[in-house]
Amino acid sequence: MEVSVSRQAADDVPVVAVSGEVDVYSAPELKESLATLLQSGEKSVVVDLSDVAFLDSTGLGALVEARAATGDAGGTLPIVCSQERILKLFTITGLDGVFSIHSSVDEALASLQR
Repeated sequence: MEVSVSRQAADDVPVVAVSGEVDVYSAPELKESLATLLQSGEKSVVVDLSDVAFLDSTGLGALVEARAATGDAGGTLPIVCSQERILKLFTITGLDGVFSIHSSVDEALASLQR
């Protein structure tokens, strides 16, 4: 499987939907997509991992880097994920305390309105 990244405008906040496996081979595509959005002036970006079957440390690294960039821009990088296997990675690495993780895109978008 490959990573499929698409940009959807929802409430004027880009939503990057990722599917497939995010590993050492595909993580650069995710990293590039997020960097492009942030360089275009976006401050906050929602990353939807609902259809991700596998996420390794390279993928986590790409997300951490993007989160730092959004923070520097005065924004946030909410994550959408409800799969236990992927959520467990965030918990094991302690990143569940770093990222705002939501069960749906709507919930993630609503968190930005607060």
